[in-house]
Amino acid sequence: MTKYIFVTGGVVSSLGKGITAASLGVLLKRRGYKVSIIKMDPYINVDAGAMSPFQHGEVFVTWDGAETDLDLGHYERFIDETIKGENSCTTGKVYSAVIQRERAGGYDGATVQVIPHITNEIQDRIEHVGENNDIVIAEIGGTVGDIEGLPFLEAIRQFASRVGRSNILYCHVTLVPYIAASGELKTKPTQHSVNELRRIGIQPDVIVCRSQFTVGPELREKIGLFCSVPADSVFEAVDSDSIYRIPMVLHSQKFDHLVLKKLGLPTKGAPDMKDWKEFLHKYDTRKGELTVALVGKYTEIKDAYLSVNEAVSHAGIANGVKVNIFPVEAEDLETGDVSEILGRADAILVPGGFGQRGVEGKIAAAKYARENGVPYLGLCLGMQVAVIEFARDVLGFADANSLEMDERTTHPVIHLMEEQKNVAGIGGTSRLGTYPCDIKSGTKAEKIYGTNRIEERHRHRFEFNNEYIKEFEAAGMTVAGVCPMGGQVEIMENDNHPWMVGVQFHPEFLSRPVRPHPLFKDFIASALDLKKKKEAKKA
Repeated sequence: MTKYIFVTGGVVSSLGKGITAASLGVLLKRRGYKVSIIKMDPYINVDAGAMSPFQHGEVFVTWDGAETDLDLGHYERFIDETIKGENSCTTGKVYSAVIQRERAGGYDGATVQVIPHITNEIQDRIEHVGENNDIVIAEIGGTVGDIEGLPFLEAIRQFASRVGRSNILYCHVTLVPYIAASGELKTKPTQHSVNELRRIGIQPDVIVCRSQFTVGPELREKIGLFCSVPADSVFEAVDSDSIYRIPMVLHSQKFDHLVLKKLGLPTKGAPDMKDWKEFLHKYDTRKGELTVALVGKYTEIKDAYLSVNEAVSHAGIANGVKVNIFPVEAEDLETGDVSEILGRADAILVPGGFGQRGVEGKIAAAKYARENGVPYLGLCLGMQVAVIEFARDVLGFADANSLEMDERTTHPVIHLMEEQKNVAGIGGTSRLGTYPCDIKSGTKAEKIYGTNRIEERHRHRFEFNNEYIKEFEAAGMTVAGVCPMGGQVEIMENDNHPWMVGVQFHPEFLSRPVRPHPLFKDFIASALDLKKKKEAKKA
């Protein structure tokens, strides 16, 4: 029988429910259980694909092409299991499915209501993820008390009747704030949050207390007493310098052991966290620093490039160096002094993005990297702007693409995918999900990957115009990777540069703390090597 763990949050949002869920997931997986995670998002959007990064952070693309909440990225990085579209459940998806079924006569003329039809649809989706898994962890987005989340909370309350209360564990993540004026941690917000949860009909089995400072035994006793939870089921998650410490922090409190015990499952000994501990040791013993400029369009929002930042961090740790990422707003490079802004960067990374805003600034970053021999990694749009810059300044195509990458220009080196033409509505038909790529022998990409066939995830509407392949390669920019399914250019690399690579896909989605992505790892290694050589010359 599949076991289900429901993670809710209280007091405030952004407490770390996703990190708690992911941390528990990796601990249970390392004990030998088959674990999957589902994110229940109360927003009415069908998915995160059309949501602004300024409001919602990055869009994480799953293996099968679903555009999802960034928490699914945490799940993949921690548990190291492939997440699919079915692992994301939104109010939009639920209501769309129910309405379509009603229009097709699927409810035999019944009055369709939140209870039982909406809540049943939510439960069906949870149970579907549970097929062929030992344990499913479901995170409920938002905060207890939000009106949008009530159907999800009601659904997980009802779910106990469907699968049996002994097969369910409710975990509540809450804030224990520190009041500086009194010098005390306060438990009252947690009490109120749990009371709200209990009013809905859910009694938490365990409570995880997020706090700036240690939540001592006395406070945990107090929380347990007022919330009807045993004191040994109240855990602390103190602020940490790295989210990757949280699994070990929770394990040290026997969190995973107690969860299994409450679910009636064998503990199967301690989780095998050897490689995780080695990763944390590398994190703690890093020497030296490296500065990477991240030239983006949404840099004022920390979570807009979350997976990119994590991938760079993984690569830095693998190379034994601390990487300092400093965000550069692409529009600033259109009006400011590019050399002054990017001059302190040891490497430049240009991530993806949509729309014309900031494109010329990204092109300026590619130009600076190419002319000054600064290691450059372009992701999706980052590859495309490097292509446009090369076409303009090396091939002499002064009119290569407008800001909109309009293919009506004389030299449309980047053009709209055929499937995108004449498509109306949000989402269109972007190239989404996993596609294969054949890598050309003798290229830098082959050396980096160590193979001639890879699979990477995509999310784009524009692509390289294959009519220009010969001209680019003759001038020194090699097409190093091509999709065998349609001939789309996937990897470009500058032969006359120490390290300048652009990829049409999003490798950041495949980076793991214990297994950094080879592209990012080699990118950082190259930048580190060049920095050491420059320092040696100065000495």
